[in-house]
Amino acid sequence: MAWPWLHLCICLQIPGFCANLLLTQTPEHILAQTNTKTEILCELKKEHTGVYWYRWSPERQIFEFLIFSNTLGKAIYGANISQNKFGVHGVSPLTTYSLRISQLQSSDNGIYYCSVSQSFQLFLGSGTWLSVVDVLPLPLKTTQAPVSKKPVQYTTKSKTASKRGPCNPLIWIPLATGVMLLLLSLILVAYHLHRLRRRLWLRIHRQ
Repeated sequence: MAWPWLHLCICLQIPGFCANLLLTQTPEHILAQTNTKTEILCELKKEHTGVYWYRWSPERQIFEFLIFSNTLGKAIYGANISQNKFGVHGVSPLTTYSLRISQLQSSDNGIYYCSVSQSFQLFLGSGTWLSVVDVLPLPLKTTQAPVSKKPVQYTTKSKTASKRGPCNPLIWIPLATGVMLLLLSLILVAYHLHRLRRRLWLRIHRQ
């Protein structure tokens, strides 16, 4: 198992030397709570002999070999790696492998890489950043604004409004005056007609 370390160092020192063309790793980030478990997937695109898993520790600044699993399901663990904590499971037809980590602790923080070997090189995945916290941050509660009820508008008859109604004195007083003038004119006309008829009657009888 010494040669994977040699070619891993070559891949890390020469940018672009190991292209991510043979595998796809998901997810990119994991935020997990202490004493829980998580899973990282690695999908292989070509034939392979097995999958290697490494961890980069930002605190210790080292790459650590975790586990190798071949197509027969045989696993080889790195130094001081607990078999109860780490496990690799293949999905038929052995194109997807998952690294399962249980009993998560803060010491498990780091970037996890799956890799395959080809032509004496290790091709690394894109990496999965694992962060373990004691308490997961809760999403902010969105308080919904109360629905404002539209105020009911009550129409009240004010003095100004009453002046504009049909009983407004400014309307019926001129109207009543006009009616009275009309009646007076009719009375005068009837009076003159009556006098005219009386005069005609007198003239006829005198003759």
